Amino acid sequence: MTEEMKIAQEKRIQAEKRAAGKLYCPGVFLEEMFWARDKCLELDNIPYAEFDRRVKLIHELFGSVGKNVFVERGFKCEQGKNIHVGDNFYCNFNCTIYDSYTVTIGNNVMIGPNVTICTATHPVEKALRLDPNQSEYAKPVTICDNVWIGGGVFINPGVTIGEGAVIASGAVVTKDVPANTLAAGVPAAVKKNINNE
Repeated sequence: MTEEMKIAQEKRIQAEKRAAGKLYCPGVFLEEMFWARDKCLELDNIPYAEFDRRVKLIHELFGSVGKNVFVERGFKCEQGKNIHVGDNFYCNFNCTIYDSYTVTIGNNVMIGPNVTICTATHPVEKALRLDPNQSEYAKPVTICDNVWIGGGVFINPGVTIGEGAVIASGAVVTKDVPANTLAAGVPAAVKKNINNE
């Protein structure tokens, strides 16, 4: 077995562990991480006037992209290819998507400035956390259609934000948010229902 084949096999093994909700070694994905960081730097340096070039790079970076997608400067991500966005996606300044695992974003989603979406987490037990061969868990994040995420929001691993929901600025989302609700606070809690009829 060649070295390339061994690396590919190890990536498959770690990806299967990640998908099963088990501890895995994120270090095997360094090549993908560095590639994504370089693409984010490249995106930052494309002038806004070169709109088509910016869109083309977003298509290269993300796993899938809908129509009418715009990402402002300061965007950072972990691997890029785990991010899937629908139509009419707007991402404001300084957004970080830590896409160790899948981040699915629906249609007509607006993300405010300085938002962090995180799929990665670590064990609380020190011995496990310090073991480089199994130091991370990852849980997918889903943001459904017609969601507005306010500035400075932090979305934790494993969260689903329901259709038509609004997350108030500064909220820390630690659990699922039902459709058509406004969630706010630390940790975020539902404050009211929204009539989206």
